[in-house]
Amino acid sequence: MASEQERRDPQRRQELDQKARQGETVVPGGTGGKNLDSQEHLAEGRHRGGETRKEQLGHEGYQEDHRGGETRKEQLGHEGYQELGQRGGEARKEQLGHEGYQELGHRGGEARKEQIGHEGYQEMGKKGGLSTKDKSGGERAAEEGIEIDESKYKTKSR
Repeated sequence: MASEQERRDPQRRQELDQKARQGETVVPGGTGGKNLDSQEHLAEGRHRGGETRKEQLGHEGYQEDHRGGETRKEQLGHEGYQELGQRGGEARKEQLGHEGYQELGHRGGEARKEQIGHEGYQEMGKKGGLSTKDKSGGERAAEEGIEIDESKYKTKSR
């Protein structure tokens, strides 16, 4: 997927338009667009639609309204949901290519670094450093009375 900055370059826009015309999604959220411009318009419209819905429902309502993943997980069961995730990951990897996938990982790592900071990584390292072939770091910490503050690196969704 191309970043906004990439899409500003006229030569890059032309390349991306060619890919879009061949059926590739080149703009995040632009699935279904037959060229670069239509993919950009679709993505913008979908984003605005989501923002409007969020405003209508409020934070709690929006959270409840968007539990589609949980519903699907209940329908498919653990293995089916796991397979669905793997297929989605493979498709995403194909869309982005090696460099794009690398960039995605880098951005994710940077976001995580911002979330937990230096202290979070210290606590995580403390726990990881205690792990052995036979026992997890958490098990050893509990046995040896070593306190590890997981709240420094765990987020609500993890």
